[in-house]
Amino acid sequence: MFVGFGTLTNVVTVVVGSGLGLLIGHRLGLHVRTTVTSALGLVTLLIAAQSAFAVSDTKLADAVGDSAPLLIVLGSLVIGGIIGSLLRLEDRIESLGGWLQQRLTRGEEDGRDRFVEGFVISSLVFCIGPLTILGSLNEGLGNGADQLLLKATLDGFAALAFAASFGIGVMASAISVGVIQGSLTLLGAALGSFLPDAHLAALTATGGLILIGVALRLLDLKAIAVADLLPALIVAPLLCQLVIAVR
Repeated sequence: MFVGFGTLTNVVTVVVGSGLGLLIGHRLGLHVRTTVTSALGLVTLLIAAQSAFAVSDTKLADAVGDSAPLLIVLGSLVIGGIIGSLLRLEDRIESLGGWLQQRLTRGEEDGRDRFVEGFVISSLVFCIGPLTILGSLNEGLGNGADQLLLKATLDGFAALAFAASFGIGVMASAISVGVIQGSLTLLGAALGSFLPDAHLAALTATGGLILIGVALRLLDLKAIAVADLLPALIVAPLLCQLVIAVR
């Protein structure tokens, strides 16, 4: 297998899964689609909680002290949220979704809102999390694509359910998967293992909390501007390194 095989497989499973979802979507009533979306929200919440639990990772505590991990995650979300808000990441992602919708749909009455929602939510679900980051980096490092192949399988089933609820916007999220995972794979190949375990734990915990925001959107509890929090994934390892340096 070649470097990038895992990401390519993931893109294919998202396209195939969402295609199947589009084929059966019209056969599912609104109640069924709402139930499926809620179920995905609950599963996303479970995965997010597991990732967020990395804040208690012993390697992170050993590196920064027992009281610092929670502060690192909090600081990452606050600083990352400020950066993302100033950059208007949520608005830009939604604008990208609208641009794609104009080219991939025929302008149904409620097409744009449904397309954008499907594109944004599925892109965030497929592209945020430890499997995305660790799997892509490990493949770039030459450690195989096992993690990304597992993720591809999960994303394929999720894409089917998402597409049944949100439509063709879910299929467009394959672009996000290819760009983000492909970039991380190239980064891993170029830089090697640049993140120690403590830094990865901080990043994973921060990503887990961002995923909770995605879950809240899926469960229709609160429309958090999750994309504005994405810079926190970069801030987390930087803050971790800063604490280690001054400790």
